Amino acid sequence: MLEWLTSINNFVWGPCMLVLLFGTGLYLTVGLRFFTVRNFARGLRHAWAGRRPDSERGEISPFNALMTALAGDIGTGNIVGVATAIYMGGPGALFWMWMTALVGMATKFSEVLLAVHYRERTPGGNWVGGAMFFIKNGLGARWMWLGSAFALFGIVACIGTGAMVQSNAIGGVLDASFGVPPMVSAVALLALSSVVLLGGVKRIASVAGRVVPVMALCYAAMSLLVIVMHIDQVPAIFGMVLREAFSPTAAQGGAAGASIMLAIRMGMARGIFSNEAGLGTAPMAHAAASTNSPMTQATIGMLDTFLDTIVVCSLTAFALLLTGEWTDGQQGAAMTSAAFESVLPGVGSLLVAVCLSLFAFTTAMSWCVYGERCAIYFFGDKAQIPFRVVYCVAIPVGILTKLDLVWLLADTCNALMAIPNLVAILLLSPVLFRLVREEESKFRAECAKD
Repeated sequence: MLEWLTSINNFVWGPCMLVLLFGTGLYLTVGLRFFTVRNFARGLRHAWAGRRPDSERGEISPFNALMTALAGDIGTGNIVGVATAIYMGGPGALFWMWMTALVGMATKFSEVLLAVHYRERTPGGNWVGGAMFFIKNGLGARWMWLGSAFALFGIVACIGTGAMVQSNAIGGVLDASFGVPPMVSAVALLALSSVVLLGGVKRIASVAGRVVPVMALCYAAMSLLVIVMHIDQVPAIFGMVLREAFSPTAAQGGAAGASIMLAIRMGMARGIFSNEAGLGTAPMAHAAASTNSPMTQATIGMLDTFLDTIVVCSLTAFALLLTGEWTDGQQGAAMTSAAFESVLPGVGSLLVAVCLSLFAFTTAMSWCVYGERCAIYFFGDKAQIPFRVVYCVAIPVGILTKLDLVWLLADTCNALMAIPNLVAILLLSPVLFRLVREEESKFRAECAKD
């Protein structure tokens, strides 16, 4: 079973998928006339103004919707994924992570706009949206099988990737760094997650709105300390990233034998794994935002790709490159821990362990929202409580069991979620472009009146 799933996983996450994800983002960037670049500052203003709901249509504030999506994005990929990309692809992999994020902003903008535009309100008062709903309401009944496929893959991926894999990472970190027995971690995490998750999307968003900014700022401060202590090397490291994106060094520590194709593949793959642009997850959180304007929420939604990859992933990468730990042969979280430990002896690795645990916990919380929305698509509001209970139970199970099979199955379903999502975005792109043109025309008219 493992060999079979590994083969499927290697195929669905292979070059064809990366080309589809990157190509879709590039097509949307051009089709939207570089909207995400031109309106970046506008997105920041909308996010700040969105700390309070501006409509009765929705369940959570636009800002908390962004924080919920960021909680799902900022996770182990920002610590482990970046280290893996640099270990396998060399420093040039960071450049391709940037490129993936820049075009991914257009993908994220598009999927959020469609999710809010085609969202529904259930009889129970839930505002639900995402790929399965914009397929159903935008493409019509003959395409509903595609939406059902997305929702089915989403449920499996959310329970596996969101609950079990994240909790397993937390249990492993707490055991290795602080000596906390897995059983203790399982009980404590079950209690903590139950308090948050059983409160539904409003409580999850409220927790994310408080925890994510603090968590991200603390990690950023720690990373900036490393950068400041090596500030004289920053220009050289930046130049090395640009240079090795197109001509990787053949023999540098873990990157021995790196090629330009490996740098591109690792950078793109880890970037997409981290920011989830095109996978269709974050739009399910944004669809619950209290807003009357899909365009406004989409300009907020595109920020999470930028913040996740251009900011947080870059901070990790520069910490690794400036300290030279990327050449010492360590991999994953061990490489990142060693980088911070070299600057903050005695506490650096512990701080990384705490950050990794918090990142994984908030990711698990957000993915419960995604899985719940997929379950509602199939079974209606009555699926909410049973799904939350199953999800809560999966968390301690993830800590106490080996997850090779679960991880492969969930990771494969993650990729399979992207296919219906991207196909639907491409088919609905004429609608998308029209909506943006209409909104921009209204915005220019309002500015002319002022």
